Amino acid sequence: MVLTVDPASPLLVLLVEDEGLVRLMAADMLEEAGFCVLEAGDADAAWRLLEERPDIGVLFTDVDMPGSMNGFDLARRVAERWPRIRLVITSGRCAPKPRDVPDDGRFIAKPYDMARVVAAITDPASLPTITS
Repeated sequence: MVLTVDPASPLLVLLVEDEGLVRLMAADMLEEAGFCVLEAGDADAAWRLLEERPDIGVLFTDVDMPGSMNGFDLARRVAERWPRIRLVITSGRCAPKPRDVPDDGRFIAKPYDMARVVAAITDPASLPTITS
């Protein structure tokens, strides 16, 4: 069962994933769940979008990617500058330490279940900080 969001007030999700096919599939799943999605292939492109788009409500980022920062660094910077943005971090290669995930952020290991991602976005308190 895939959870869906209220179509009257969809959140804008910034999806940051360097692997094109993974990004495409995740974007499709998020859109099917009712979110509006912006895509970026690395943290630097994501940062530019964040500066241009004050309507972004969620950052959903992979950890390992090229560029000047990884997903943990991006999430920490976003938490400092835009504390209202919800943070969901994912990786299939590393297990985070508690200090890697900003307060109120959530980590979901790959491969992830889209229902869990939707829950992390819409009701972060329903999941522990780090889930596998």
